[in-house]
Amino acid sequence: MDIQFTPMFANAFQFALDKATLEGKITIGLLALVSLFSWSVMITKGRQLYRAQKAGKKFFAAYRETRDPLELFNKKEDFTGAPAFEVYLAGTEELAYHLKNNPVEVKSRRRSHSRGQPDAVREIHTDFIARSQVTKISSSSFESVRVVLERAVGAQAISLEKGLIVLSTAVAGGPFIGLLGTVWGVMETFSGIAKVQAASLTAMAPGVAGALIATVVGLFVAIPAMFAYNYMITLVRAITQELDNFNSELATAIEHTYVDNRSVSEEVVEALRQLFPERASEFEFAPA
Repeated sequence: MDIQFTPMFANAFQFALDKATLEGKITIGLLALVSLFSWSVMITKGRQLYRAQKAGKKFFAAYRETRDPLELFNKKEDFTGAPAFEVYLAGTEELAYHLKNNPVEVKSRRRSHSRGQPDAVREIHTDFIARSQVTKISSSSFESVRVVLERAVGAQAISLEKGLIVLSTAVAGGPFIGLLGTVWGVMETFSGIAKVQAASLTAMAPGVAGALIATVVGLFVAIPAMFAYNYMITLVRAITQELDNFNSELATAIEHTYVDNRSVSEEVVEALRQLFPERASEFEFAPA
């Protein structure tokens, strides 16, 4: 029985297609067009998401090994296809621009500690013991970097979701288009029977079979699109959440490394030292 199933199905399909009305054949042609677009999207989007996952794993592995947020950028590493890399590239390019055009030079030296100062307080201020001159960016420049990062995350999310509307349309519209063709065909079949006044199964069967073929084709269009859409939208949401997390991680790393977060008191003291270098030792920042 299994051996004869495929030929029997093919014969039934061919018979129903031959008996379909002109309107039914137009409906089937429209469904075939929708199926073509949906399969094209499934193949293209599947390859895109596969590359995004594969390249993303390589990028995250390389990024986790670095301590400087600009290390991969300075090395000109390329992880094309990874959405997180595109976000990283946009953010580091903006950061590099501000470091070059709007730099803030932070000069710091070892602070003296008063007698009896707790060790915990001393450890807190070990961050002040830095290189003699460090190039950073201001908080306003960092806001520009943050905006660029958020815009890049949004652009990547849109790129990942692009084309999925075709699959959702195929899932929602395929069965209804097929049902329209079926109802139309059944209506014509009963109208023809009423005209000839011959209500027999032999007279009705070809028309009904020709009408039902539209619903069958509609389901053939919708079912693969439904499985593909559910899988892909879940994958896209996972990648998008990963991008949001990486955006926060990168922004925090940039802020800790390249943003001038000195208080107003420290900036005033630093300015006085630069204005009166011969009296620099008199200007000390006393933490609260």
